[in-house]
Amino acid sequence: MIADLHNHTPLCNHAKGSIDDYIQVAVASGTRYFGFSDHAPMAFDTQYRMRFEDMPIYEAQLKEARDRYQNEITVLSGYEVDFMPPYLDERVLNAKVDYLIGSVHFLDEWGFDNPDYIQEYQNRDIDTLYRDYFEQIKMMAQSRQFQIVGHLDLIKVMDFHPKQDVRTLAKEAIKAIKKADMVVELSSAGLRKPVKEIYPGRALMEMIAEAEIPITFASDAHHPKQVGFAGDKLRQLAQQYGYSQCAIFREKEREMIKF
Repeated sequence: MIADLHNHTPLCNHAKGSIDDYIQVAVASGTRYFGFSDHAPMAFDTQYRMRFEDMPIYEAQLKEARDRYQNEITVLSGYEVDFMPPYLDERVLNAKVDYLIGSVHFLDEWGFDNPDYIQEYQNRDIDTLYRDYFEQIKMMAQSRQFQIVGHLDLIKVMDFHPKQDVRTLAKEAIKAIKKADMVVELSSAGLRKPVKEIYPGRALMEMIAEAEIPITFASDAHHPKQVGFAGDKLRQLAQQYGYSQCAIFREKEREMIKF
């Protein structure tokens, strides 16, 4: 894929491989813009994210990598931030990086995408889960703190689907994303999960395209072998909905590039 903006490092405690390992695979696959957006520190679920004291190390490592590979690829820097208002921290929101990805991984502090807690689905109404999830996505967009929406319909990750039309459940979130002038990532990570689908699914892709919301691409790699995963499928999906450009960011300013 020409741009791949959502990738992780070992600092989040659940990714493998060095920064150089990721970049070298990206270079070999023809990627032109490669972004790291590791899980930002937060005083919650600390075992799955970097520490606040790691932020200077992370940002320095990415700057060094950007300089080291400047003749081969453009390395971009970011954070993936869990939208949990009580835990949001100005040190992350004001970080001197190229972009912030806003994501929702928790509902009522339940990590719904963590296989260790999959049994909780038995205690939940799926339509209510989807409704609550997209309410959080809407609030995240309304906060105006982020440039990119991470894996828009992550709530489908474990292959549980609502009875109600997902377009109805996501309608207000899509409107908020449009109003906030955010970018939606097309992520191949869902193909590696139980749902076996790209994020977002076709119903939401149609809504995004109709609203003329910009897109970008992501493999959400947690290991170098996942870099660029199913990039052709992402590009083909985007083209099917009329897209010919994707977004990158430098110092939180959006640029559109042809693919």
